[in-house]
Amino acid sequence: MQTEKRESSSPIRWRRRSKRRTLVTSTLQKFIIAAGLSLGLSGLALAHHSFAAFDVTTQKEITGTVKKFDYTNPHTWVWLDVPNDHGGVDTWGFEGMSPNYLGRRGWTRATLKPGDKLTITYRPMKDGEKGGMWVSGKRANGEVLMMGGAITDP
Repeated sequence: MQTEKRESSSPIRWRRRSKRRTLVTSTLQKFIIAAGLSLGLSGLALAHHSFAAFDVTTQKEITGTVKKFDYTNPHTWVWLDVPNDHGGVDTWGFEGMSPNYLGRRGWTRATLKPGDKLTITYRPMKDGEKGGMWVSGKRANGEVLMMGGAITDP
């Protein structure tokens, strides 16, 4: 009788074990994939937040007219038309903080408009390109626009 019970229950036990093994294997595979993706993406996040392109030991100022203000993630960009030595204008680009960060400090999409006169203090690009990392800006009326803080009145 014991032999009969083993034979009749054996396939059921085998199926349970098989399902358990499949579940464990599937869960383990998902964990390994998630861990690999997390490690891979964390490297991208660190690279994204690098200041390697900017000369952080130097600050410069430049005056021009706002051409465009990109209030988009992951970082804002201000495009400034700056008069050059040849009687024309060069467009300079300045990277700023995220809209989320700036929004909590009073900035909106309408903070800078095309045509606004602006003097920007910035950290220049190491490769000499026309642009850099925005530190602060000053409007013609004296209002100061800080990337790391609130807008201040003149």
